[in-house]
Amino acid sequence: MLQTRKLGKEGLEVSEIGLGCMGMSQSYGTPDDQESIATIHRAIELGCTFLDTAEVYGPFTNEELLGRALKGRRDQVKIATKFGWAIQGNSRSGLNSRPDHIKQVVDASLQRLQTDHIDLLYQHRVDPEVPIEEVAGTLKELIQAGKVCYFGLSEARVDTIKLAHAIQPISALQSEYSLWERGVEPTLLPALRELGIGFVPYSPLGRGFLTGTAKRAEEQPTHDWRAKSDPRFQGSNFDNNMKLAEFVRQIAQGHNATPGQVAIAWLLHQGEDIVPIPGTKRPKYLEENLAAASLHLSSEDLRKIEDFINSHPVSGLRYTASDLARVNG
Repeated sequence: MLQTRKLGKEGLEVSEIGLGCMGMSQSYGTPDDQESIATIHRAIELGCTFLDTAEVYGPFTNEELLGRALKGRRDQVKIATKFGWAIQGNSRSGLNSRPDHIKQVVDASLQRLQTDHIDLLYQHRVDPEVPIEEVAGTLKELIQAGKVCYFGLSEARVDTIKLAHAIQPISALQSEYSLWERGVEPTLLPALRELGIGFVPYSPLGRGFLTGTAKRAEEQPTHDWRAKSDPRFQGSNFDNNMKLAEFVRQIAQGHNATPGQVAIAWLLHQGEDIVPIPGTKRPKYLEENLAAASLHLSSEDLRKIEDFINSHPVSGLRYTASDLARVNG
């Protein structure tokens, strides 16, 4: 069974590894609701009780999937979901964090999730058209109303975090963080620790790259998000980045572990305030990911990893230019 960790000072306690549910409904292959529900049930059995979703995943179908999967099990888990997009039909049409829109989204998410409260509600992307103080004030109202328990931000700058935190304490910040994406380390992580805010890394396996089984973008099926939206998988970037995947595989061999387990264990070693959320829709990979909690990396392992990354910088940006424009808002 997994241990628990605390996110923020407000009392949010979750399993030390969570489950990212996005890929159950979009981005990575064809959805299989029956297998995804089996994966969610197995996660609960193993003590992985921190489930991450969003209204935009699908859109909407991922929250509906969790609602069905959690019938009779709602009190065993913490659900994190997100608001912040304007959605028309089946696609995003920009950002929208106006207070009235946030309240509408929360009511709709509660209905899809078949619950009366959201444990952790993130602003998915910062909306430059709406002052963050208004967003935080709206979350304060929702928390006071009992519809939301804790407030989070995703992909936000330090100054934005501080402004929001002064209005309504933030329990968690979510951003990409892994062995091949360490942009949060210089300023963001220290600021979060100063403020007492937990950190939830998404894509801890580098969108599957760090498992050593990833295909280059040109070989991905067209419906796979990585085929067109992650430059690190493309062309010469892919070839250069495979050096890191191979190095992680070598570390894993020394522990009779998988490369993915090393990647997750490395994150867990970065601090007790960090809760990664690797995503999968298959029980087999869920069990593999959760086993990373028992993998101890020695100080020598950590030094070797640091030295290798410093001498082999990752090639390629983590998003396309248009998506990067919405990150760190």
